Amino acid sequence: MLARLHLRGDELVLDAGCGTGRLTADLLEALPRGRVVGVDLSQNMLGSAREHLDAASDPRISLVVCDLLHLPFKQAFDAVVSTAAFHWVLDHDQLFAHLRQILRPGGFLEAQCGGGPNTARLRNRVNALAATPKFAAFFDGFREPWLFQNAEDGAKSLRGAGFVEVETSIEAAPTILSSADQYGEFVRNIILRRHLESIPTEDLRTEFMATLTEQAAGDDPPFLLDYWRLNLRGRVP
Repeated sequence: MLARLHLRGDELVLDAGCGTGRLTADLLEALPRGRVVGVDLSQNMLGSAREHLDAASDPRISLVVCDLLHLPFKQAFDAVVSTAAFHWVLDHDQLFAHLRQILRPGGFLEAQCGGGPNTARLRNRVNALAATPKFAAFFDGFREPWLFQNAEDGAKSLRGAGFVEVETSIEAAPTILSSADQYGEFVRNIILRRHLESIPTEDLRTEFMATLTEQAAGDDPPFLLDYWRLNLRGRVP
């Protein structure tokens, strides 16, 4: 995604859902005369970002705890960039309408998030396991915490929000984890954290993850996550 950015070097850029600050650091390198504002809903993530970026000593970076649907800005930014965040927002029409409002005329959005059939194999296994008698009561009324749009729906949402020169695409990004321990830890903490919050005891959460890890061990290749990425681009007239 960074390769697709065309920055002068003096812009004010919003890193939407900055997490631990990996993309933010790359943006700062590309903006020697500019500034980056990183926002994330997680105070813990921003704590990690502050340490990674040494934000206290760099006046070009600001970090803000905020919901992407309630950003306190108006026509403030030259660009909004984001990786691996937008699929956690369930209303993309509202999200893109809000992001358009914080961009200046001529500003642009460049983002990548989960899309299309992202992690379909894992999700199918999770849904099947959650429907078994041992776990079904815990997931009554549970809704998946992601929205994985396809390219066509993503483009429709961007255009509906008023973006022009819209480009969207889906690309495969398969990821193989090295061991059962790494797979279990990653899936537990990154992908299924909200699912596991619905299970009341640690023993049952461990059993849930052990079953999914055992299933993944039998795949060819084992411990493959079938990631798919939705690329999003648009400009404000």
